[in-house]
Amino acid sequence: MLNVLLIRTGATEYDGQGRVQGTLDVPLSTDGREQVELVAGQLRNESIDALYAGPCRATKQSAAILAEELQLKAKTVDGLRNLDHGLWQGMLIEDVKAKQPKVYRQWQEHPETVCPPEGESLQEVRERLLLVMLKIAKKQKSGVVAVVVSEPVTSVLRNVLRDDDLGNLWHVDCAQQPPWELIEMPANVASR
Repeated sequence: MLNVLLIRTGATEYDGQGRVQGTLDVPLSTDGREQVELVAGQLRNESIDALYAGPCRATKQSAAILAEELQLKAKTVDGLRNLDHGLWQGMLIEDVKAKQPKVYRQWQEHPETVCPPEGESLQEVRERLLLVMLKIAKKQKSGVVAVVVSEPVTSVLRNVLRDDDLGNLWHVDCAQQPPWELIEMPANVASR
């Protein structure tokens, strides 16, 4: 049986400012670094077989902190990159809400029906993440693999693995959600 230790990337300045980050290469903030160091300490005694991370700077920085603490080598996987928010990237979430209120509301209520202008749809992200997880499952077969990704990809990957609600992808309450969780790889993903 393969288990996925899903770890959320530490915060960036964009998170603190309420900006849409998407695939922009923003580094960890001081708070984000502290968040990841706390997670690394929590996971210090866990048995983890491999560490995979998305390619953005904050995610690679998060993975490097974890890798050092867990004595693993972080493997960067392009398919774990964040959702491409297209023209929304870098914008304040409040500006998107003010300029495109109907699309913003639809993104909150039914994000799977919205594709950001010049960005990618959630269906494309789900398919990309599923392919990555299939490759990881073929390679690892059993044990625990840690996967470090940014929001909203953390929520989308959780949805792929648990087939649960996506929730509000722009207002994930990081204070209410744990920075990591262990999820059993579903048989329908592992056996493909």
